Amino acid sequence: MSSLPRNTPDSQGLSAASLDAFVAALDESDQEFHTVTLVRHGVIVLEAEWAPYRLTDRHLLYSVSKSFTSTAIGLAVDAGLFSIDDKVVSFFGPEDLPATISDNLAAMSLRHLLTMSTGHAEDTVQKLQRDDRMVRGFLSLDVEHEPGAPFVYNSGATYMLSAILQKVSGETLLEYLQSRLFEPLGITEATWGSSKEGITFGGWGLSLSTESMAKFGQLLLQHGVWEGKQLVPAEWVEAATAKQVSNAHEGNPDAQQGYGFQFWRGRHNTYRADGAFGQFIIVIPEYDAVLAVTSASSDMQAAQVVFWDHLLPALEGKEVPLVARPERLELPAPTGSVPQAGDGQTYSFGENPGFLQSVRWDADGTGSLTFHTYGPESSEPVSFGPTPGEWRETATATGRIVTSAHGDGEAVVVSVRWLDGPHAVDFTCQVADGQMTVAGQVNVSFAPSEVTIVSE
Repeated sequence: MSSLPRNTPDSQGLSAASLDAFVAALDESDQEFHTVTLVRHGVIVLEAEWAPYRLTDRHLLYSVSKSFTSTAIGLAVDAGLFSIDDKVVSFFGPEDLPATISDNLAAMSLRHLLTMSTGHAEDTVQKLQRDDRMVRGFLSLDVEHEPGAPFVYNSGATYMLSAILQKVSGETLLEYLQSRLFEPLGITEATWGSSKEGITFGGWGLSLSTESMAKFGQLLLQHGVWEGKQLVPAEWVEAATAKQVSNAHEGNPDAQQGYGFQFWRGRHNTYRADGAFGQFIIVIPEYDAVLAVTSASSDMQAAQVVFWDHLLPALEGKEVPLVARPERLELPAPTGSVPQAGDGQTYSFGENPGFLQSVRWDADGTGSLTFHTYGPESSEPVSFGPTPGEWRETATATGRIVTSAHGDGEAVVVSVRWLDGPHAVDFTCQVADGQMTVAGQVNVSFAPSEVTIVSE
C-alpha cells in the first residue's frame, strides 16, 4: 500500500462540518500553517494545504527527526546489536575518547541519550556544530551532573545515537531505516542531512511529505504493526512513547507531561514527535487518530492550543460553532506598488546570516537572487518580480522556491519562501553610491530575525 486510504469524515464517525471549522480556526490563527493531515481509524479524513505549499512536497522536520532515530535504535536493540544500558564510551576508541574519562561520562548509557538525561547542563549541539568531528567533540565536553539527572533537551545526544548505530551496524541512520521502515511504509522521498564526518544528524535534518509523517504516526498508533507485519517491536513503541523522565520544569503545559525515548508526552493522553517552528506528528490514542502538521509557527504551544480547542471537540463528537472552511487556503503574496527600475548590476555579498550570495535588479523591475546555501558550484538564480501580489516559482535542485516583489520608495522588497521548510525572508534591497544594502526580515529562525548586509 503506497498511500493511506482516504474517505469522508462521516465514514469514520466525524462531522465534516466540525473539521471544516477546525481548518477555519487554523486559517484564522495567528500561527502560520502550511499543511495538515488527520487520520482516523487508519483512514485520512482531512487534508489541507495553504498555497503555495503542497502536501506532497518534502518538508524539513527539524526535531521530528529524533523520533525516527529512536525507532531505529529500537530496531537495532531488537536485532541484538546493543542494549540501551550499554555505556556510550564502550563504542568508541582512543581517537574519539578524551585522555581522561570522567566518572559521569563513564556512567552515561544509551538510555541517558534517549531520555536526554545525560547530565549535561545545557544542549550540546551548538558546541558540536563548530567541530568537524562532532563525536569527539561530544565526548570531550564536561558532564556537569551524574547521568540520570533532570531532563535537559539535548540534540547532541541524538546525534550520538546516530553515530553509535552507524558504528555498530555499518550503515548510516538513513540507510538503516530505508529497508526496515521507509520502504515498508511506502516512503520514497526521505532525505536526511549528515555531518562532515559522514554521520546522519539524527536529531534534525529529516525531510518527508505530510502523508509520510501521518504514516509514521499511524504505525505508532498500531503498536508497530503495518499491513499485518510487526515492523517495530510493540514493546519499544510502548516504552518510547511512555513517560521515562520528568520534564515538569519546561515552560509550557504540553511540554511538561513527560519525555520518553525521543518522544514528548502531551496533554489529553497524547504523545508526539515535534520539531522547531511547528512540525508535529501527534498521536491521539483515545480517539484512534493521528494529526500531522507542517507550519512556520512562532509559538508551538499556541499552535497546540488551537488543536486542542478546535480538533478535540470534533473528535469527541461535541457540537462546535460551525465556521465555513475558506474556499481557498493560501498565504498570499505581499501587495504594493510595482518595483521601480533597477540598474541591472549584480551585487555580491560575503558570508552572511541571510546566506545571500548576490542580487541583480533589472530596469524592468525584475531580477534574481542567489544563495550561499547551494554552494558556489550549484548556485541557481531565483527570479523575482515584477508583479506585486503574485508568487513567482523557481524549481531548483533543492526544491521549490517562490518569490514576490513590490516597491517601497527607492527600494525593492523581495519576499522569498523556501517551500521545503518553514522559512521565509523579506529582503529590502536599496542601491546607493555603488553599493547595495539589504535588510532581511526572517519569519522564524534560531538566529536574530533581522539582519542588514552590504555588498562587497
